[in-house]
Order: sequence, then structure tokens, then C-alpha cells
Amino acid sequence: MTKTKDINKVINLSDSQYYLNRELSWLEFNRRVLHEALDRRTPLLEKLKFSAIFSSNLDEFFMVRVALLKEQVNAQLSQRSPDGRTPQQQLEAIAQQLRPMVQEQHRHFQQVLCPELASHGIHILNYTDITLEERNYLKQQFQQKIFPVLTPLAVDPSHPFPLMANLSLNLAVLVQAPNSTEEKFARVKVPNILPRFISLPQKSPTDNNKPNHWRGVPIEQAIAHNLEALFPGMIIKEYHLFRLTRDADLEFAEQEADDLLLAIQQELRKRHFGGSVVRLEIQPSMPSSVRQMLMAEMELSDFDVYEIEGLLNLKDLMSFMALPLPELKDPPFSAVIPPRLRHFHQPSKIANPDDEEKSIFSVIEQKDLLVHHPYESFSASVEEFIAQAARDPDVLAIKMTLYRTSGDSEIVHSLIAAAESGKQVAVLVELKARFDEENNITWAQKLEKSGIHVVYGLVGLKTHTKTALVVRKQGENIRRYVHIGTGNYNSKTAKLYTDLGLLSCREELGADLTDLFNYLTGYSCQSSYRKLLVSPVNMRDRMIALIKREIEHCKNGNKAHIIAKMNSLVDPQIIATLYEASSAGVEIDLIVRGICCLRPQVPQVSENIRVISIVGRFLEHSRIFHFHNNGKNEVFIGSADWMPRNLDRRVEAVTPVEEPELVQNLQNILQILLQDNRQAWELQSDGSYIQRHPDKNETERSAQALLMQMTHQS
Repeated sequence: MTKTKDINKVINLSDSQYYLNRELSWLEFNRRVLHEALDRRTPLLEKLKFSAIFSSNLDEFFMVRVALLKEQVNAQLSQRSPDGRTPQQQLEAIAQQLRPMVQEQHRHFQQVLCPELASHGIHILNYTDITLEERNYLKQQFQQKIFPVLTPLAVDPSHPFPLMANLSLNLAVLVQAPNSTEEKFARVKVPNILPRFISLPQKSPTDNNKPNHWRGVPIEQAIAHNLEALFPGMIIKEYHLFRLTRDADLEFAEQEADDLLLAIQQELRKRHFGGSVVRLEIQPSMPSSVRQMLMAEMELSDFDVYEIEGLLNLKDLMSFMALPLPELKDPPFSAVIPPRLRHFHQPSKIANPDDEEKSIFSVIEQKDLLVHHPYESFSASVEEFIAQAARDPDVLAIKMTLYRTSGDSEIVHSLIAAAESGKQVAVLVELKARFDEENNITWAQKLEKSGIHVVYGLVGLKTHTKTALVVRKQGENIRRYVHIGTGNYNSKTAKLYTDLGLLSCREELGADLTDLFNYLTGYSCQSSYRKLLVSPVNMRDRMIALIKREIEHCKNGNKAHIIAKMNSLVDPQIIATLYEASSAGVEIDLIVRGICCLRPQVPQVSENIRVISIVGRFLEHSRIFHFHNNGKNEVFIGSADWMPRNLDRRVEAVTPVEEPELVQNLQNILQILLQDNRQAWELQSDGSYIQRHPDKNETERSAQALLMQMTHQS
């Protein structure tokens, strides 16, 4: 066995051959998302959902990652990624890997999903497939509901090429005057304020008695076949659909912004129209003349154009999840109330906040409480924690960080109620939470109007930590109660994402969060914390030290094991340290849902590292870090992935979980995930993934299904 002190002399662990490309690894993650749409075992409407998620993910990928690479190319930057690629090489590799995936998605939708949907009474039709009676109905609907919203825009010397919104779906229309041979170009935007799919009147069941649950056409086809209403007296020669994607990452000089809120509001106005176009989606039937004109106006090359057969923008398929057809969806699941909270979680029992025996604070005082969402109810635990704090006359102050919150948040209502009752309430609302900026501005302003002290993030850092602090008077003493979680304070995503939260009144955690909130709301040069691992202060150093401690245990002949679960693993320094640990003989199991730049199973470098990714019904979002520590197991949970942005450019908090029973619970969760043979994918050394399947005589083990079952049995 090669010793750690020798490995760096023999092997350069920063060599590009030992790293996978971040962008290509993300595409591999989205390939796993697409697989759920292709998998025969996935319920039919869930297949549509995963296809929609695949498309939505790609939109964001182009708006942020591809846009960034194109900026680097335009700026003639040649800095290489850790895997040794220039920005241009990365763009070329992305296109090479992505185009076949997009083709597969659309081919599967047209050739497999649409017929399968039709066999279950859901008919997504083309205009040419509907009856004359249905066409007349569609024309009536067009005149009454669609036509008044449309604005045709001509393009000629007196009408410049129109500025088109990000992610807009458009019709390029060629028209001709009756007494002219000259073709003129016009653009018609498909309005996104109207439903994408127009339902037709229900027909009676077919001859073989198959039901008709839904029957309709895409709205753009209703527009296309009624264009004469938009161009009266003109001859409609042809029309072609196209969709564009813009650079939508906010850019502003934070250091120079006198008012961060105002600066972000100004940038948001630019997002829809101001960013350069980074992708043009068209149908193959578009003639070269129209294609070249669009490319010229948007300053694009053929490299930026994606030809799509059939329906554009499949993310709108998500609307079909609203159909009342439970037999075509995953079995319904309701989160359970955590066992220790059940005795008081009834309206009649929690009406009186003075009743100590029935308060959530009394439960936390007994011992720490770990909650696991979506298996355990977010509303019955975290929201109830804040709600009781708002009602409790002994609570003096509430402090929280909000990164992303839902549109009608019970937590926000509780915070407002707390402020109105005279409590001190301070909330850090992160305005720079990508694509949630507008929502966060709305809630921040509402909170501020209610008398809450609102901090709009920190200059140069995103506040990504998921923390809440409640200060409560108990007799002559003051006691602090904390919640430290892995996920956002968002009741909607808490039903879709797997996340963990720790509720505690440990004095050291309360003191640490007090210091952290003072750092967030005031001025502080805090350089150490009692228990918390905090970015950008001490988390990187502490994580590396914990990995190196396992190396020392291994060198001393003791068992050494690391299990880490996260969304993404990108940080080169952490990866190199894991390589050192593997080379020393430390066993390492990684559960990385998305991007993983570590290359496992490389001889002499990562032979002892195994990486799996789980993609299933719920989005794996929790972060758990387990270190064997020579039998004295240490487990941490928190908001941070092992990425440079989490360790260096964000405010993050990771907490130790010290209650032995809770440590065991977390170890059990990790083992269940590691044993998954239904939705787990194993990362290969070349960056590809292979999905696990049960052996012939092996029972299928879906970690998420098992956790749902176990929760309901508790």
C-alpha cells in the first residue's frame, strides 16, 4: 500500500487527467434526469414531468453556464478548467454531448410518449389531426381569447428587428401582398401569459371504450392556422417556429452599488431582453434564408442553433401533471408528523402558547430533534417552530436567513405576526438567489413594511445558509433555540426535495448562531466558531482537517471511512485531499446527486473511492458528512456542497449532530442510500454512469421508497 507521504512525489494530484469536466458532468446528471422519462418503470405522467425538468434544466444551463463560457471565448480568455480544457473546447464538447440527448428526448416524446398518452385518453394533437368541427371551435377560441393578446411585428426599413424576450417562443411569418412578389418578414410572439395547450371539447369514448381525459393542441398551432386575422388582405406564404435563450446571469458591480436592492432591480429589467442570445431553437423545416436572417440579427453561428423535431419547449409538459389521473402518477405520499411532535400537534392542544408541556420548545429541551423532509412534515416541524415562536409571549427575538421561500409562505406570515406583536425580528433575505431575485425582493419589501429588520445579503457573498435562531426568556434566564438545515425555508420544495434539519437548544450552537447573525447584520471579523463549520471562515480548513484525520487513523492501522452526501463535488483542493486519503487506504463512499469532478477508481489515486448518484421521485438535496474517526463517529449536516462557491464565496453553515441516536439515524440513512439498486447510478472513471439493477435473485431496493415506507411505520 502506497503511503500518503510518497504519493505526491510520484503523482501530481492536480494533473488534469484526474479531474472530470464540470459542465460535462452536469450534462451527465441531466442525462440521468432524462432517463427517468425514458424508463418503462416510471408512471406515464411522471415521464412527462421528467422530460419537462430536463428541458427546464437545459434552459438554466444555457442561460448561466454556456453564457459564461461564450463570454470567456469572446474575451479571448484561455484559462483552462481543472480537466485541462479551454472555454472553446468546453463549448464544443457540450454541443457534441448534448445534441444527441436533445434529439433522443424529442424523438421519444413524439414516437413513444404521445402514442402512450393517447392510449390512456390524453391526446396532444397537431392541428392537421383535428376535425372540421374542432377547427371551428379553435377559431372561435382564437378570436375570443388569443387574438386580442397578439402583436404582429413587421421587419422592414421602417421597422427594425424586434427585441425578443428570453425563452420566448415565436413565429417567423413570411407574408406577401396580393399584387407583389416581394416576401415580407414578421414576428409573432406566442404569449406566455396564456396556457400552452388549448383543450378541445370532450369527445365520447372511442369504439373500444377507451376514455378521453384530455384532447387539445399547442397554442402556437392555433395561432399559426389563424394568421390571416393578424395580416388581413395579405397572403400567408409560410411560418416557422423558433425559440431563443439569452444570457440571464445578473452582472453588477456590488462594491460600487450604493443600494443593493436598487442595483438588482435594475439588472432584473435587463435579464428578459438585455443579455446576448446564446441558443436558437428552430424546426428543421425552417428555410435557410429565414435561419440565416435570425442568426445574423442575433449574432449567432450554426454552432448556436439547435434543430428540434416536433414540439419546442417541452418544459410546458409539466402542466399535464395537473390532470386528475392518480393512476398515471407516483402513488400519493403524505409526510408524517415527527413522532416526538405528535402529542401536541393538534390545533386544540397548541392554542395556548403558555402550556410548556405542549410546546415545541419543551420537546427540543429534552434532546435535539432531527427532521427529515419530505418524509417528515416541514409544516409540522420547521414552520411550527417559527409559528410557535411568533405566538409565544416569552420569545424575545427571531432571526432567520431566507434564500428561497415559497410564494405564500407560512414562515413569512409568522415573522410578520411576531414583529407586529413587538418581538425583535431580523431576516437576511438573499437578493442574489439566482432566478428567485424578484420573488425575494417582493417578500423582503413586505417584511420591511411590517417592521422587520431586513438585511439584503452581503456584498461579495451569497448567504446560502439555512439557519434560524429563537431567543426565549425562561424564568430569569435566556435560552436560545436553533434550526440548522440543508434546505430552503420553502414549504413547496420541502415536499419535493430530500432535506434534513436539526432543532436544538445546545448553548454552543446558540452562541455560534448569535455570532453568525451578528456577522450577517453588522460588522464582524469572526474567525472561529465553537461548533459550526462556517464558510467562508473555517469550513474549507475544517473539512480538509477531518479528511486528513481519517488518513492518520489509517496510517496508524485503524479503520478509516468517509461517507459524504452532497449535490455537487467540484472543489479541486477537496478532491486532491480525497485522493490522498484513498491512496492512504481510507475507504470513501460518495453520494453526489449532480456534478462530480472527482474521477473514481483510478489506479493508485482513487481505487478506494466509490461514487453513486440517486435520481428519483424526490430531488436529493440533503448534505451529510460522516467521518468514522476510529469508531467515534462524527456526522455533520448543513447547506454547503464541496464546491469553490460554497467554500469561498457563500455564507454557509454546517453543524455537527451529536445526539447518539441521531448520529445512528443519519448513518442508517446513508446506508439505505448506498444500498439502493433501483435509482442509484455508479460513476465510472471515464465520467459515464451505469445504473444499478437488482440481480436475478435480489430484491429491488429503492432508497426513497424504503424511507417513505419506514417513515409511515414509525
